[in-house]
Amino acid sequence: MAVLKSVPQTQSASLSASLTPLRAGERLRLLYDQLGDRLVASTSFGLQAAVMLHLIHEHAPKIPVVFIDTGFLFPETYQYMEQLTSELNIDLRIYQPTVSAARLQALWGKLWENGKDGADHYGQITKIEPMNRALRETGADVWISGLRRSQSQTRVDRPFVEQQKKTVKVYPILDWADAQVDLYFHQNGLPRHPLADKGYVTMGDWHSTRPAENGDAQATRFNGEKYECGLHLDSGTPDFQI
Repeated sequence: MAVLKSVPQTQSASLSASLTPLRAGERLRLLYDQLGDRLVASTSFGLQAAVMLHLIHEHAPKIPVVFIDTGFLFPETYQYMEQLTSELNIDLRIYQPTVSAARLQALWGKLWENGKDGADHYGQITKIEPMNRALRETGADVWISGLRRSQSQTRVDRPFVEQQKKTVKVYPILDWADAQVDLYFHQNGLPRHPLADKGYVTMGDWHSTRPAENGDAQATRFNGEKYECGLHLDSGTPDFQI
């Protein structure tokens, strides 16, 4: 396991292979034992966020957890954040865009209504820049995320570890199926997002997330024109912003 003491770009595949046979909690413990303050996790307080937050709470509670507050989240998401943080012992760090929601709309209008280019610009302002700032200020270069392969077509081929410019990204529950997530909720008595029973299968900003029709998760974000917000682009995309 000495590979975990250093994670240069060429060793991402080796680290991924080291984590693959382990359980999610074991992956987190091993990462923290070997990498310590090089780690940061992120959460959206979305539909399945409680799973990763509970795993961190149980196995590596000292890992800081970054929440990007775009200013356009559903009221229910903010309520869910308060509920989970009151129940779980996590080191939550909240980051917001340098541009307020009102200023953004005054300067650029409703970017989310301007097709993929508008959505990309919106993501750069409200998500990518704050996350870049969070990585700089925490000093972390290994970013833990709750992405899963079963969530979308853009994630089916991801490895457990991948390089995103200077940051190594690790996905401890990448191989979990929806049924495993549901079982974890049940076994640990975790609360569900308030919108989970209203047809939502993904969760983002109120203006660009809608309930699923015929179970099609791909069409629930940004009018079906894109799924990823910019923080988690297609694997292999050359222009990662992080």
